[in-house]
Order: sequence, then C-alpha cells, then structure tokens
Amino acid sequence: MDSIFSGFMQALYLLATGDAEVYEVAALTVKVSGFATLFSVAIGVPIGLWLALREFPGKRFCLSLINFGMGLPPVVVGLFVSLLLWRYGPLGMLGFMYTVWAMIIAQAIIAGPIVAGLSFAAIGGLNPKLRLQLLSLGATEWQANWLLIKEAKLGLLAAVMAGFGGIVSEVGASMMVGGNIKGQTRVLTTATVMEVGKGNYDIALALSFVLLIVVYGIVVLLTYLQNSGKRERYETSGAGNNGCKSGSQ
Repeated sequence: MDSIFSGFMQALYLLATGDAEVYEVAALTVKVSGFATLFSVAIGVPIGLWLALREFPGKRFCLSLINFGMGLPPVVVGLFVSLLLWRYGPLGMLGFMYTVWAMIIAQAIIAGPIVAGLSFAAIGGLNPKLRLQLLSLGATEWQANWLLIKEAKLGLLAAVMAGFGGIVSEVGASMMVGGNIKGQTRVLTTATVMEVGKGNYDIALALSFVLLIVVYGIVVLLTYLQNSGKRERYETSGAGNNGCKSGSQ
C-alpha cells in the first residue's frame, strides 16, 4: 500500500515539476493513440454504417469477422504488422518499422473492429424507417447517412471511447513494432514495462498513474461531448413537445 501511495506522489511530483522526459512520453502516447483512433474511426464508422443499412449475402460472416476482430490479441497484430513492415517484408520499402507510424498502424488495426462493431450496434439500434423517411423527404443518400450518424452520435462517441481505451493501454504491439526507442517510440505503457523489468517499481507506478491521469482527462472530454449531445436532443424534443402543446391549444 505504501508503494502505491509513493508511486502516486511521485507521479504528481513529476507532473508538477514539469519533468521533460515524462511530458515527452505522455505527449507521444496521446499523439500515437489519438491518430490511431482517428484512423480507426475513419474506417470503422463507414463500415458499421454500411453493415447496418445493407442486406446482402455473407453479412453474418462479415459481422462474425468484426466480432472476432474486437477480441483480436494485440500481440498477434504486432507480429502481423512487423512481418509486413520488416525490411524484407511486402511494405518494407516504406521504412516504417520502429517508427511512430508503425505504432499508429498497429493500434488502428486493433481499434478498427471495435469502432466498427459498436458503430454497427449504434446505427442498427435506430428506427429502421428513419432512413426511408429521410429519403422520401428529398434527402440524398449522403445526407440521409450523415443525419443517421448525427442521430446515433451518443453510441458513436461510446465507440470512439472504447476504441481509444483499447489502444492507449496496449503494450504488446507497440513494443514489437515501435521498439521502445527513447525519444522516438517510447510511450507510457512501454516505458512502464521497461521500468518493471529493471526492478524500478516506484517509477513504474508513477508512469502508470500518469497514464491513468492522461486517459481520464481524455475520457472526461469525450464524456462531456456525449452528454452535450444528450442535452441537445432533450432540448430539441422539449421544444417539439411545447410546439405540439401550443398547437393543440
């Protein structure tokens, strides 16, 4: 218990004194996981939307692949990406191995199925007649899809949070494709594992608490956006109900 408390106090000390290395590692953690989340959203949301709105042979098979990908072991993803980006691999000419881009690619692959699966659930939970009503009112297919995304914003933000949470705490793939190089690819998770391996449990605990503080701050931001969406929907429905009441009078 004392070691946990001392680790927490050391984390606060490192943050309060502006430790350059800790801030550099924390900033790189946010950068890598942030870009990976953006890429996974750019890929996963359209896939979830397409699966929710289309009926075709093999749809259940596609959904099974998405569900399988949601539980894909990160270390397997790291191995697969390593084989692709290795010097003699199919994408070796890109020179991404042991760089930030390799970590972003691996984390995007991990988060992609999570975002796609939860996006499918969010959009599939809407009234199936809503899209037909939008199209009948003159909306184009792109406009109807965009309005559906706005309607399912709460569920989609939950998908973003789940995707971000799944990769910001990931260590296996990041270690394999990034190499944990100081000043280049070292993030909070890989730095923590390194300190544990060296027996520096106090520093490892401090880095863990810094990671928790960073993750909590980002989740608070996303939760605020999610709750603002709830408030907008409540105010809109309230205005509509008031209009109905005044019209009935």
